[in-house]
Amino acid sequence: MTADPAVRLAPAKLNLTLAVLGRRSDGYHALHSVAVPLELSDRLSVSRAAGRTDELHVRGFDAGPPAANLVLRAIDAARSAVGRAVEAYPLAARLEKRIPVAAGLGGGSSDAAAALEAALDLWGADRRMMDVAGLAAGLGSDVPFFLGGGPALLEGRGEQVTPLPAPRGPALGVLLVTPAVPLSTAAVYAAHASGRGTISDGGATRRTSEHLAAELRTGLRSAELLLRAGVLAAANDLAPAAAAVAPELRPFRRALGRLLGRPVGQSGSGPTLWALYPSRADAAVAAAGVLAAVDAGTLNVPAGAAPFVAATTIAIPGAPLPADTWEESTR
Repeated sequence: MTADPAVRLAPAKLNLTLAVLGRRSDGYHALHSVAVPLELSDRLSVSRAAGRTDELHVRGFDAGPPAANLVLRAIDAARSAVGRAVEAYPLAARLEKRIPVAAGLGGGSSDAAAALEAALDLWGADRRMMDVAGLAAGLGSDVPFFLGGGPALLEGRGEQVTPLPAPRGPALGVLLVTPAVPLSTAAVYAAHASGRGTISDGGATRRTSEHLAAELRTGLRSAELLLRAGVLAAANDLAPAAAAVAPELRPFRRALGRLLGRPVGQSGSGPTLWALYPSRADAAVAAAGVLAAVDAGTLNVPAGAAPFVAATTIAIPGAPLPADTWEESTR
């Protein structure tokens, strides 16, 4: 068995494209999305619990009631899967929550994937004899993506994951801005399904998504990806629905684009907005500019509440995290 504790970084996810292809017979929506992991991560530490039940302690962003947290659900699912094959003793999980909750960044799903793998490793389970991807899919559509650790094409309801090569060259910087707007994923999908705010683009988003996946397979370079930022920023079929649910998002996104002077996209169902930069240092300069504009009142923010702002990078699989990953300037 793995020695206690098992420590995992649970990265955020950025949807570079998100095409909604229609509603499936099971009620979910069929997707075609190219997603990448980010260096912005939660940190999960799992060890043997002192008591007889699983425990969860959270520091940072409020992740809601522990009983409803995906970390505990993942541990419980792993225990059910291993049965009596191993000693699945109670676990204590400590989560440092740095990814905003309900932000379109997949933080909860990433925590679940990290907890699933940590539990199996601690118990010494033979993962070769298990359908770990199936376990992950049972926890949520986004969870299987985080088992791969790199860029991927997401299909089905998001649980069908096809790994893609990372962009070649230096890691691109990413500016994340999450306005303080309550936005339910279910409400955004419901708005899209009902036609509220839906814009018919004749399948342009899907074509963009398919083209990006094909380019990554043939060795797309980071600099070339950066040049495609304008096209990618428009390639999210859920953005109009998010703006229909939270109308204040549209003027804020436009104002942010004017301030930055570059394309601004939306990740997932929102409300997180993103912009690409040549490096993390460039993204950090932009983040400081956004915070200064908020403080000066020249960037009007929804509900008058300061947004979460972070400078990070697209993670390169296998590369060590920079020493200051846990010290990055965010607010």
